[in-house]
Amino acid sequence: MNTLKKPSEKWPALNFTAMQDTLETLHQWLQIVGKIRLNSMPWQNHSWHSTLYVSSNGFTTQAIPLGGRLIELEFDFKRQVLAIRCSDTTEATVALKTRTVASFYEALMLQLKSLGVEVSIHAAPNEMDPAIPFAENTSNQVYDPELALTLWQTMVQVNAVFTEFRSGFIGKSSPVHLFWGAFDLAVSRFSGKDAPLHPGGMPNMPLKVMQEAYSKEVSSAGFWPGSKDAPNPVFYSYVYPTPAAFSEQKVLPEAAYFSPEMGEYFLDYATVQQSEDPARMLMDFLTSTYEAAANAANWDRKGLERQ
Repeated sequence: MNTLKKPSEKWPALNFTAMQDTLETLHQWLQIVGKIRLNSMPWQNHSWHSTLYVSSNGFTTQAIPLGGRLIELEFDFKRQVLAIRCSDTTEATVALKTRTVASFYEALMLQLKSLGVEVSIHAAPNEMDPAIPFAENTSNQVYDPELALTLWQTMVQVNAVFTEFRSGFIGKSSPVHLFWGAFDLAVSRFSGKDAPLHPGGMPNMPLKVMQEAYSKEVSSAGFWPGSKDAPNPVFYSYVYPTPAAFSEQKVLPEAAYFSPEMGEYFLDYATVQQSEDPARMLMDFLTSTYEAAANAANWDRKGLERQ
């Protein structure tokens, strides 16, 4: 029998030190699957055709039209498999377990071939340095199923709040989607105005891709589980281009802080997870940082927001 949980109990505690190795391995696997979607889908603005999504089982590509059929790849953390589904064949799977990136990549390509799915990808990661080719990566191999499950359960909660937040905007807005490049769940709002050319700077990311992604004024928020260089799961919010007044705005909750180095507002995941009402605190952060961006950048809020 299912029992109701308090809001705070539905938001798992995350220990970056404990999940680092699993996170780094899973990130590589996500890049492989994300690149399959990237190379199989028609181009959409801001690279929206390449992203993954939170599903009822894990992370999914959703349905991809390919050669007159539909394919879908889903990280199923309930069964601990990568499920490969086609509209005209039975399901194939790749086990999610302790294994090298090279082993996962080989197994996935063999399963796709067995289903008659022909795909070609740039077989090395983006937004990472060094970018070890997947077929040669025997370094990342640790995978703890329980830690991966916990991270997904966190994303389920975050996805729900992001989806509600997205509904308050009637201008151009992104889906709530998972970018496999940096491994962050994000949602973005656009003013409709052109933005100056982005200077780039992301490792192993073509400049033209960065410039197209930031070709319009944007206020973006997301959840990032952290990395070895910044070992702390956080929520973030930024605006591009960044007005000088952005950092001077009042945002909620009081625990949120502005990073001059990054030019973004941050809120530690632990602060949200340990609060009386995590969803409410996160919504306050999303709303107030968006308002900070829109006010500082003089957006037409009346024309862009649901009244």
